[in-house]
Order: sequence, then C-alpha cells, then structure tokens
Amino acid sequence: MIDQVIEILQYTIPSIVTGAIAYFFFLNKSKDEENKRNFMLFKEDKKVTIPLRLQAYERMTLFMERINPSKLLVRVTPTDANKNLYVDKLIQSIEQEFEHNIAQQIYMSEKCWSIIITSKNATTHIIKKTAEDENIISSQELREGILQRMVDSAPPSTTALSFIKDEVDDMF
Repeated sequence: MIDQVIEILQYTIPSIVTGAIAYFFFLNKSKDEENKRNFMLFKEDKKVTIPLRLQAYERMTLFMERINPSKLLVRVTPTDANKNLYVDKLIQSIEQEFEHNIAQQIYMSEKCWSIIITSKNATTHIIKKTAEDENIISSQELREGILQRMVDSAPPSTTALSFIKDEVDDMF
C-alpha cells in the first residue's frame, strides 16, 4: 500500500511542479501583454490630449493678451464721454472673452485656471478702481488713468502668462 502511494507521488509531484511552472509563466506573460497594451493606449491617448491641452493654453494666452489693459483699451474704444458706460463696455468685453474660453479649464491644472481667473478679476478691479477716482470724469480720462496705472505696475495678465508658459514647459 505504501509502495503504491510512493509510486503515485513519483508521477504526481513532477506533474504538479510542471503545472505550477507553466501557470506562473503564463500569468507573467499575460501581465506583460496587459502592461504593453496599457502603454500603447497611454501613448495613443497622449497623441490626442497633448494637442488639445496645447490649444487650450494657446487660447488662454490669447485671452490674457486681449485683457491686458493696454491692449484692451486700444481694441475697445469709448463710444461717448460717459466713463461709466465705458467701464461697463470694458468689463463686458473681458467677460465675453472669458465665457468664450471657459471650457478650456478642463485641459488645464486647477492652479493655472485659478491664476487665470485671478488675473481676470484683478484686471476688472483695476478698471473699476480707476473709475472711482473723482478726478476722472470722462471715458478718455479713464483710458489715460488705466494706462498710467499700467506704467506704474505690470498688468495682472503678466503673472498668468508666465504661469501658463511654465506649465507648458512642464508638459515636455
């Protein structure tokens, strides 16, 4: 009886060892194939997302340039001497530009998007704060006042543009 058990074990143990080796070999092979497939998907995904992200950064760079007060004032001219109407027109122009590009946030980091919003709000604040000056009574004087502020300090869009450039550099 013991001889029969030993004989069975002599045939069974090598079969079990061979089966276990084959199992681990095929398990390892399937993991390698899965990793290779995931890498290829990642590579293909990057081919699609990088151009979209770059386009978003380009659009937001253009937005920052367009809301730079010195360029905004050239593009958006006053229709009459009323400074309050001109303030509304400038802010409306900024808001329209922003709303046109709002979907770009899905391609950007949250920090970059936050800096862009802060820059937009700071630009709007500069316009409103300049308009509050009682010495400024016309839209032309408002334009000059805003430009004078820009001579004294850098526009808020400069910070956002710098951050956008850094983030694009980090992509590569």
